[in-house]
Amino acid sequence: MPAFRSCTALVFLMAAFEVFAQGAAPLYVVTYVEVRPPAKTDAATLLKNHRDATRRDEGNLRSEAVQHATRPGQFVLLTAWKDQKAYEAHAAAASTREFRDKLQGLRNSPADDRFHNALSVGDLDGPRPARGVYVVTHVDVIPPRKDDAVGLLKNLGDASRRDDGNVMTPHVREFRDKLAPMSGALYDERLYETVN
Repeated sequence: MPAFRSCTALVFLMAAFEVFAQGAAPLYVVTYVEVRPPAKTDAATLLKNHRDATRRDEGNLRSEAVQHATRPGQFVLLTAWKDQKAYEAHAAAASTREFRDKLQGLRNSPADDRFHNALSVGDLDGPRPARGVYVVTHVDVIPPRKDDAVGLLKNLGDASRRDDGNVMTPHVREFRDKLAPMSGALYDERLYETVN
């Protein structure tokens, strides 16, 4: 992968602050999947088919499947749902159970579902580029700085969507500089490519 490849302008920034207690609408679900290295091709096909089926589910607003750029056994499913009820219907559907059962034979670890509220979300109906690069970022901050971090993340999402290609622009460096004093854990950023 070239060092500076354009990234997709779709930016999901979400927060896991008491999601189900608030009855979030829309609801965003990020599912981390890690499979055995020899199973990466089968897993990519399985995830692509599940993504395509999920896009047809009632209440699905967006569904993307991406593969880690340098660790091909790692995938992420990014989904947005009209509400919790739509997600629960999807999770209970026979097709989702079948997907999870097939994934069991390929996986290194259990699928890890994370439920989020939106902080800054782009156009969910926007184009789905065939060769996008997604940046999946994990940020922990100390509790007294939560509100400051939320503001920084919202600004980063808004600014990133205005960038052509989203490649390390000054506002990303500024975000990292401002985040550093409020971090409770290491800043984690991973590049994923679209599963085709």
